[in-house]
Parts: sequence; C-alpha cells; structure tokens
Amino acid sequence: MNTNNNMLTDISAELDLKFGAPGTPERAKAEEQAYAFYSGQILLEARKEAHVTQAELAKRLHTTKSYISRIENGGVSPSVAMFYRIINALGMRIEILKPIGV
Repeated sequence: MNTNNNMLTDISAELDLKFGAPGTPERAKAEEQAYAFYSGQILLEARKEAHVTQAELAKRLHTTKSYISRIENGGVSPSVAMFYRIINALGMRIEILKPIGV
C-alpha cells in the first residue's frame, strides 16, 4: 500500500497504471529493464568491493570500459556467459541451490 495525497493506493494498481498489466508487452519490457538495473547494481557493488576499476575489469574481459558502465547502469543486460565471466573476473562465484523440500 502507498499513500498518495492522504489516499491509500494499491501498489499493484499503481504498477498496472504505469507499466501495464502483468503479461502485457509493456509490463514485460519494464520488468526486463528493472532486472537489468538490479543486476547492474549487484555487479557495480561487487566490482567496488573487489577494488577493481571499470577499466581494469574491461581489460580482464577483453571488452570496453563503456560496456562495463552500460551494464552497471542497467542500460544493457550482459549475456549469461558474460555475466559468469564478470563474476569470475571479480573472484566471485555463483551458487544455484534447490529450495528445501523440492
């Protein structure tokens, strides 16, 4: 719930108004952009924690500083392969776990 001019509003309704109903191309595009931004922020924080500059990371990955910047700003989503290469270049790892009881 959100308050807007002292009126309670439903967040789902607000999202529907701004980005379209779930399942619509507009909503799918908005969700994709949100995931790109979120993933970029995760990679940005990981790079900073590793004390690696964008230029150094780009060099390790044989890409450009501009590309790294666009990833971190959510302007572009790296391929799965590039995502794993970035994680590896930062000395990190990814664990994929099954939920308990599955």
